[in-house]
Amino acid sequence: MTAVSIESAFYRGAPDRLEVPPMTTPPRQPRRKAEQRAESLEQLLDAAEELFSQHGFYGVTIKDIADKVGVHKSLIHYYFTDKQEVFDKVMARRAPVTSGRRMEALDAYEAAAGGKPTVEGALRAFLDTDLDTYSNGGDGWRHFGALSAQINNTPAWGAEVMDRLFDPVVLRLIGLLRQALPDATEEDLFWGYHFVTGALTLSLARTGRIDHLSGGKCRSDDFEAIKERMASFMAHGFIGICHDRAAERRKQTRE
Repeated sequence: MTAVSIESAFYRGAPDRLEVPPMTTPPRQPRRKAEQRAESLEQLLDAAEELFSQHGFYGVTIKDIADKVGVHKSLIHYYFTDKQEVFDKVMARRAPVTSGRRMEALDAYEAAAGGKPTVEGALRAFLDTDLDTYSNGGDGWRHFGALSAQINNTPAWGAEVMDRLFDPVVLRLIGLLRQALPDATEEDLFWGYHFVTGALTLSLARTGRIDHLSGGKCRSDDFEAIKERMASFMAHGFIGICHDRAAERRKQTRE
């Protein structure tokens, strides 16, 4: 009996108690194959990302990934051609996210700076944005941070991966630093970035080394403490080196 027919029956003097058929829950619709496929892919990529972060590219096999998920390795081959494709898909999930967020932060900072960027301001847009991404993103970003640290320190093939995925945002930072330090040479700017990326990726790796060295006074996963210090520390380094070397060049010119 519908809501309209129930009301009509009441006003016609029908019994006070009406028998209303109980509402039934519609049967749950089976998930679409596309949804199941997407979920399976995410599980496989999560497992691969964690294993790569722990053992590196060459220390992980297709079987290792399958075993971690609890499936037969044939399922991995169903979704991926080989381990290289698994690795590429792992990198493709998060690298554009971190690069995109930093690029947006650098663009916003340049607009706010009104043509007068500072070294620390540019570094904060670049570094703090990345630290926020990795610290608030859960286990997946934690694993990706450790993996990125490995890649950045792997001569055989890591440089190519970093070049391909991160060069645009790095060069965007260099452009802002060039505005902030017009007397700096290109070499000094790039050496400065070299030191920055080493400190950043070491921090993203969260190795626990500083925990041990400091007797617990510092924690490698304390990203708020890192944010309070890293950009300022690096800015002083950039300014000190670039100014000192510029002064030395002027002195040599006068002589």
